Amino acid sequence: MLTIASDIDVLARFGRALADPIRCRILLALREAPAYPSDLADALGVSRTRLSNHLACLRDCGLVVTVPDGRRTRYELADERLGHALDDLRAAVVAVEADKTCVDAEAQGCC
Repeated sequence: MLTIASDIDVLARFGRALADPIRCRILLALREAPAYPSDLADALGVSRTRLSNHLACLRDCGLVVTVPDGRRTRYELADERLGHALDDLRAAVVAVEADKTCVDAEAQGCC
């Protein structure tokens, strides 16, 4: 039986996903175009194992999906509106001072 998450749960998952800089970089990269894990790892300068863990988190949060492509698997945003949401969030916080951090900035938890 499929249970749909509440609005609060959805926003909390989105927030946890965005709490990690690597996951943010992945989402921004996928906002530009779908990509294969190996290409993402190279572009972001992270190990494939580390990238795989972050992609699993983003997939579990419902933000990215896998698309079979022959013997490979491509990742893309689960919904094109996520790209617009990322743009809107970036625009909304553009005035945040770079030397200011959130209280939970050290949290590394995932969905």
